[in-house]
Amino acid sequence: MSENRRHTDNAAVASGSDLQRIMRRIAHEIVESNWRGESGLEAPAIVGIHTRGAILAHRLHAILTELTGVEFPLGEIDISFYRDDVGARYPEAAPIVRASHLEFELTARTVVLVDDVLFTGRTVRAAIDALFDYGRPARIQLAVLVDRGHRELPIRPDYVGKNIPTGPDQHVFVHFEECDGEDAVIVGPPRSRTEAVL
Repeated sequence: MSENRRHTDNAAVASGSDLQRIMRRIAHEIVESNWRGESGLEAPAIVGIHTRGAILAHRLHAILTELTGVEFPLGEIDISFYRDDVGARYPEAAPIVRASHLEFELTARTVVLVDDVLFTGRTVRAAIDALFDYGRPARIQLAVLVDRGHRELPIRPDYVGKNIPTGPDQHVFVHFEECDGEDAVIVGPPRSRTEAVL
């Protein structure tokens, strides 16, 4: 299917094998971007945004370790209360808050934020705000599995797995074996008001 067309309802646009190839390519790009010549690799911290970004971060971390033999710092961050649209996302109930795990020093370190889908940019903005509560990174890079467009903030990823043009009335569902029993990327109509504003 052409990536230059909008996808129809419930169209599968990536399979498990596609996701594995995409993650390996992103890992290679991270290594290349953080190679410092004779001084070698400056291993950035890999930080996943809960929930599915955290799953991706763990997978990416494993690939990076396999490729380089270097143990990259790995963390997870919850941004539930950092979002500026928390009331729109959770009009009837409080958000589910998950623990952030950043067991390393952030200050003066390169951090690669990892998320599954980049849409308006508000999730990434919230994640950056959350990171600065833990320290002052030297630089922050962004890796996303899917960029679906429709940005509301001036945020652009450094590493993109797949650009998928979508309509504002569509949603990108990323399925993972760990929580969904399969690896896949599917475009379809949102199933709830919360999904419609993500």
